[in-house]
Amino acid sequence: MLKFVLTGYIEEALSQAEYEKLEDGSYSGRIPGCKGVIAFGGTLRECENELRSTLEDWLLLGLKLGHPHPVIEAYDLNRETANEQLAAV
Repeated sequence: MLKFVLTGYIEEALSQAEYEKLEDGSYSGRIPGCKGVIAFGGTLRECENELRSTLEDWLLLGLKLGHPHPVIEAYDLNRETANEQLAAV
């Protein structure tokens, strides 16, 4: 079975997302364990899309700068195997 490390990490992280409806009817979303990953949207769908985009940017910048990332379930982006798979990116 072909396993996409970055896609799996993102999907697993998003499955842990927490959303809150704000007083003005818009939404905020965050991913516990992913410090600074927060997004806002006028609808829940917009917020989900913004959160995915924010997470992807956060991950790519962190990988570029060599920052450690939190382990999300079975996805540890700090391991040698994951780093080798992502080296081609």
